[in-house]
Amino acid sequence: MATVTSPIPDSRRPRAAWIAGSTGLVGSALLALLLEHPAYRVVHALVRRLPDHPVTHEKLRYHPVDFLHLPALPSADDVYIALGTTIRDAGSQAAFRRVDFDAVLATARAAREAGATRLAVVSAFGADARAAVFYNRVKGEMEDAVAGLGFSSVVIAQPSFLLGDREALGQSPRPAEVWSERLLRPVLGLVPKAIRPIPATTVAAAMVKALLAAPQGVSRLRSAGMQGGAQAAR
Repeated sequence: MATVTSPIPDSRRPRAAWIAGSTGLVGSALLALLLEHPAYRVVHALVRRLPDHPVTHEKLRYHPVDFLHLPALPSADDVYIALGTTIRDAGSQAAFRRVDFDAVLATARAAREAGATRLAVVSAFGADARAAVFYNRVKGEMEDAVAGLGFSSVVIAQPSFLLGDREALGQSPRPAEVWSERLLRPVLGLVPKAIRPIPATTVAAAMVKALLAAPQGVSRLRSAGMQGGAQAAR
């Protein structure tokens, strides 16, 4: 765990948030929660391009950006990052890493430079920088990297397979998620919570709740804990 040097922020005043990945499963759920939450006065959505059907809300500001070369952006208190792809969709391991490591780290670093003191980021079940599986190793390396940027609070969500309608968001279904839901649905109540598919809305709600509690240091939201409302693990 990285040494924390930033002070614990005052969570009582209205805050400014950045969100990256607001068009994805978890990101779209996060955006809806942030826009309606009284803790936030403005939400800056960082997007690769403007959505075909943008959300309209008095708090929301869209910022089309290149995540690997971010411009100067408005100051922030909190940053939520839900960027992610798959090796299949990205086309190669290198392209996957550019999104799930490089873009995530660049966004977190830019937010820190813009004054953000709290970070919540979506990782994955099984993330481990020492993992033999490339996907899990990249996710683990990302976790280690963002934990070392000096945020006072870092909340890392590690969900299992996500449940949600990707097609409604204009995204291709992910076969692993589709098959896990189909195969496990008849016995879902018997599946251990650690590997049970989890609604993206549940993950988003857990992230917002955890970050607004402002725990100092690095906390991990395990999939089982998010399913059952357990406390985050350090």
